[in-house]
Amino acid sequence: MKLNKFVTSLSVVAMSVLTLASAMPVQAADSSSSSAESSSVTEKKVTAGKTMKAGTYKLEEKNFSHGYKVKMSMTVGNDGKITNTSYDYVDKNGNSKTKDADYEKSMKAKSGVGPAEYIPQLNDSFKKNGSDTGAIAVVSGATESSNDFKNYAQQLVQAAQAGDTKTIVVNNGKKMKNGTYKLAEQNYSHGYRMKMAITVKNGKITKSNMDYVNKNGKSKTKDAAYEKSMKSKVKVGPKEYIPDLNKALKGKTATTYQNVKVVSGATESSNTFKLYSAQLVNAAQNGDKGTIKVSNYVYAE
Repeated sequence: MKLNKFVTSLSVVAMSVLTLASAMPVQAADSSSSSAESSSVTEKKVTAGKTMKAGTYKLEEKNFSHGYKVKMSMTVGNDGKITNTSYDYVDKNGNSKTKDADYEKSMKAKSGVGPAEYIPQLNDSFKKNGSDTGAIAVVSGATESSNDFKNYAQQLVQAAQAGDTKTIVVNNGKKMKNGTYKLAEQNYSHGYRMKMAITVKNGKITKSNMDYVNKNGKSKTKDAAYEKSMKSKVKVGPKEYIPDLNKALKGKTATTYQNVKVVSGATESSNTFKLYSAQLVNAAQNGDKGTIKVSNYVYAE
């Protein structure tokens, strides 16, 4: 049985090698070989997923942290492809963190990289890799900013799919509000789509329920053939990695949820889980309990 392919990816810039895939996250398979994981999904035909609508889409953090907050935007052309992106941290006067010599010196001394390096690197990677979010490299020494970047980029793409040009406001750094928050992919890939929910109480995630389900609502953890096939190749299957990821998110707060580790052998599913977790945390910070519907792109084999 062929392994299900699940990779969340984002569209970033019009490139001649991109297909319609330059519009939205894609799910691709967890693989036993690095070559399979790094293969370009943009070479494949899109079979599901909404096309982005023309317009400029913006995202902005609500709160300053260490004197700065993120501002980000992307512009989509009439062909549904991204023509421009911007990403920066700005202070209350609109000055870029890349121009803050003291901040640059301090951060670079501690982590080997500063905003003058990682901010343009992330934006360039956004443009270079098109819809392949997995290929947007986390900048060493700027892991948290890199993960936030991926999360925000996906939210912009989802807004573009809906044609919603209202600025997305992220209530960063705030305590999550009590309640249950849900996210669901809309399209099936190899018979499955991801559904996820977190329950928050007193600012902590008390329950995480992520699963891949088929059209009958049956969990991938019950798919014995898939389990056997995947486990024989990468030594782990959905019966192991799905509960492991859910367990790892339990107890996390709005400032610690990024600490969930990738499960060896299930890299793509782990990264998708982390990306969707970030969206759910943002929803919980705003107290927005409406289900987040992700029109994930699916590619033909």
